[in-house]
Amino acid sequence: MMKPSSLSSLLSSLPYYLHLFKQFLPYLANQNSQSKNHFFSLMSIDRGKESAEGSSRYPGGGDPTVTPSRYESQKRRDWNTFGQYLRNQRPPVQLSDCNSNHVLEFLRYLDQFGKTKVHLQGCIFYGQPEPPAPCTCPLRQAWGSLDALIGRLRAAYEENGGSPETNPFASGAIRVFLREVKDCQAKARGIPYKKKKKKVGEGSDSGSPFS
Repeated sequence: MMKPSSLSSLLSSLPYYLHLFKQFLPYLANQNSQSKNHFFSLMSIDRGKESAEGSSRYPGGGDPTVTPSRYESQKRRDWNTFGQYLRNQRPPVQLSDCNSNHVLEFLRYLDQFGKTKVHLQGCIFYGQPEPPAPCTCPLRQAWGSLDALIGRLRAAYEENGGSPETNPFASGAIRVFLREVKDCQAKARGIPYKKKKKKVGEGSDSGSPFS
């Protein structure tokens, strides 16, 4: 138990100690602030290390989980569709044996899925862009859809190891076929096709070829 004399001495010294404590408070606050800054700087360094490690794990800094663009997704679907078409032939055709004739047959095969009315010569609506009544003329793949499809397949062929020199989608026969389809549909539908100027860096993305 503390003696009365000791308690009295302690109470008399209390103002002095309070004064010292007030003088010491700014120093404590400054030290605390420095500690926080040091902590956040360490966290910043750690984040930088993680970012650098992430970049080294994924070349180019790209994340492999990023969703591909519409164009890339459509190109993959087109390539798979063409591969399935070749496998369904009798006998099946290997991609390495594919030539421009197989590509032309594939484009004609797609006509059965077309949604574009192409009037035949002799039809009363031949050359009319907006016929007033229905007719029995067939539905075909639109020229623009076929042109975009060939562009995607030409790129996919080379991305999958094909040589540009043997690319069947880039052959002269394919270009002639597309030009004939374009001219035929322009006359039959009465819609002249105008060449569009492409902006620099603009990719071709026409969606599904079945239209």
